[in-house]
Amino acid sequence: MGELLGEAAAAGRSDFAIDGNGAGSATPERSSQDSLQLSSHHDVAMDLINSVTGVDEEGRSRQRILTFAAKRYISAIERNPEDPDAYYNWALVLQESADNVDPNSDSSKDSLLEEACKKYAEATRLCPTLYDAYYNWAIAIADRAKMRGRTKEAEELWQQAIRNYDKAVQLSWNSPQALNNWGLGLQELSAIVPAKDKQTIIKTAIKDTSRSGGADTSPNDLYSQSAIYVAAAHALKPNYSVYRSALRLVRSMLPLPYLKVGYLTAPPADDPIAPHKHWERSQFILNHMELQQVNDSESAPVKANALVEKAKRFIKVDVADIVSVSTCSDLTLPPGAGLCINTTHGPVFLVADTWESLDGWLDAIRLVYTIFARGKTDVLAGIITG
Repeated sequence: MGELLGEAAAAGRSDFAIDGNGAGSATPERSSQDSLQLSSHHDVAMDLINSVTGVDEEGRSRQRILTFAAKRYISAIERNPEDPDAYYNWALVLQESADNVDPNSDSSKDSLLEEACKKYAEATRLCPTLYDAYYNWAIAIADRAKMRGRTKEAEELWQQAIRNYDKAVQLSWNSPQALNNWGLGLQELSAIVPAKDKQTIIKTAIKDTSRSGGADTSPNDLYSQSAIYVAAAHALKPNYSVYRSALRLVRSMLPLPYLKVGYLTAPPADDPIAPHKHWERSQFILNHMELQQVNDSESAPVKANALVEKAKRFIKVDVADIVSVSTCSDLTLPPGAGLCINTTHGPVFLVADTWESLDGWLDAIRLVYTIFARGKTDVLAGIITG
């Protein structure tokens, strides 16, 4: 993705000199060079669009509309080279033109998608919060990857697509489309990489939530984070057949009957402000209804003459009680990545092993709450317990 961004970012930029009043003004020489460079990029893209004939009369009619739209967006960029919407819409035109390519023509679908990627790169440079641009950019890259089968080049493209889906999810973390495609992209990548590299690559891509992800870790544990996103997409849009199909592929990779299982450091349930020495790292489980600390002693044998101690309480957060979930850097917490779950009964503080693992918990808890808020808890329950 770096080379795409590098090429595209050059288009439309101007170097600025500081005049005597301290205001930025474009140098004439550089402005002229940028105009020539913009014109060159425009010519290449328009030549590709003009070469698309369409597969039938409807396709040809649609392509004429796309060609007209492309000229409008070029004019908009020439008037204002810093307009992210113009670059974004132009990228959409290129991407749709790629879908309109006649298989029997000499037009290159891949070249159109490559040009679209450059425009998406420029749009996101100008507006880093443009969710739709990251999402559609990822789709364009994924389409290019699919053309290359299971090759090294395809692997690199899938990694680029996953990074863009990741960014799209960060900007709109409850988007079913981005969640679903991100999860499927991870599955595609896992099918390409060599077995010896698979765990390392997938672990990095999905920001593995387990500190013990060594050589003996099951690949399913590493892939489960991607399965969470697909499961959430299906729960949010249960009537979409594409999400049902995706879920069938990845459901077995979830830690069923839970959505997420991992470790967090927690205070005693009855003393949330206990000294650090009393906090313990223990296993937590998240399902459609609650986040709960696991009672490790349940399976431990009890000696016949053992003294009966006061029953230990364990932390449990009902999803219905959640108000908000956020990171927390409070100095009163033990070292690590702080997590604050505000509930109707007050805040619950936990600490993840790393900031990377915290991301996985934040995503999962927020998604479960969003599913609850939209009245889809039963759908999620069916996914993980059915």
